Amino acid sequence: MKQNNDLSLVSQVAEFHDRTAFDRLVVKYQSSIRRFFLHQTLGDVQLSDDLAQDTFVKAYVNISKFRGQAAFSTWLYRIACNVLYDYHRRLRPTDDIDSTDAIRTNSVNTDDNMRLDVYDALRRLGDKERTCVTLQLIDGYPIDQIAEITGMAVGTVKSHLFRGKEKLTMFLKKNGYNR
Repeated sequence: MKQNNDLSLVSQVAEFHDRTAFDRLVVKYQSSIRRFFLHQTLGDVQLSDDLAQDTFVKAYVNISKFRGQAAFSTWLYRIACNVLYDYHRRLRPTDDIDSTDAIRTNSVNTDDNMRLDVYDALRRLGDKERTCVTLQLIDGYPIDQIAEITGMAVGTVKSHLFRGKEKLTMFLKKNGYNR
């Protein structure tokens, strides 16, 4: 039923440029897309909002390319992953150690007495590991959908999940969290 409603809204947007229908899609998915980016940016709210906005703009511009072969949410997350990859590509050429630390320091409160939170653990993961882990553990996507969203092979997703979960487990155990 959820998929049929999404398809109906997508059709209205693609055929009639119905902004009200697109607004309904945005309202339905904006929280999950923003949460996805919030985890990927380690708590940087402003950057997360900017990336989410870019995702919805690209979705609107390209909505006629949606074929319905996957769920609309899968297609939207695929766009979000591409937006994130584009952001990382733009960032890398000018990155140096100091600017990376500054970005991470500004996105999370790091005083000495700060309690361990999810962003401290997620910071230990590579970009692809973090994407796969958050899509599975936080957003609840199965491996085959994560592969579709990220454009990775199923085996690659499994590898990133395995390594990411191992790193999280080691970090959490080292910081006093036991199973």
